[in-house]
Amino acid sequence: MAYDLISFDLDGTLVDTAAEIAEAVNLALEANAIPRRPVAEITNLIGAGARELMLRLLARCLLEQPSLARTVRPDAVLASMDRYLTATTGSLAVCYPGCEASLVSLKSAGVRLACVTNKELRHAQRLLEVTDLARHFDLVIGGDSLPEKKPHASVLRHVAARLGVSLERTAHVGDSATDIAAARSAGVAAWAVPYGYNAGVPITEASPQRVFETLLQVADHVLAGRLAQRPSPQAQRRPHALTRIGA
Repeated sequence: MAYDLISFDLDGTLVDTAAEIAEAVNLALEANAIPRRPVAEITNLIGAGARELMLRLLARCLLEQPSLARTVRPDAVLASMDRYLTATTGSLAVCYPGCEASLVSLKSAGVRLACVTNKELRHAQRLLEVTDLARHFDLVIGGDSLPEKKPHASVLRHVAARLGVSLERTAHVGDSATDIAAARSAGVAAWAVPYGYNAGVPITEASPQRVFETLLQVADHVLAGRLAQRPSPQAQRRPHALTRIGA
């Protein structure tokens, strides 16, 4: 199969951002007199965007310490989270091995590239700029770019339509069950990488169509599929059927 559009998730797929997200969360908690939480706990909540992450974590904090309900204002915590995420985005981020090389290879072969994340768009754009990945993408979609976000089917369908590629020739690569559900609901190929976050659960449990150990393997697979569908040099030189004269 030849693919003309590859969509990538961001956090946990292209870039490891768990450390900086966890730091932003803990700074926000401390600013509101709430004790810090373990990095592993915060990492397992990554995937639905900063607002949802913080609300879920805050709910846990309130269940464990009901007295916080008298002093903590959720809107203040969310505002703190946004402020600290703005400050920390890109500060501790590390691109996964082969990330940029894969994007360069795909782009050079004429494949359209999109970054589709549930991270708020301004934070996603900032992260892509700091890591120097922004230049590779034809389109970036954040969790607040459209009326819905992943795993809603409309998200990846919008991306394919916007870039003029059929769903059949589109694949989405992610690290979580949310990404697999988004791809399947949209009718595009559902691919995964085994690292990343996914709430600590092996990505194979989400039943992706393919699991690639590295991003370089993703690029190799796409390029091989495109090469296989090119006419051979002999076929390109073959003349069209001759017109029979005097028939």
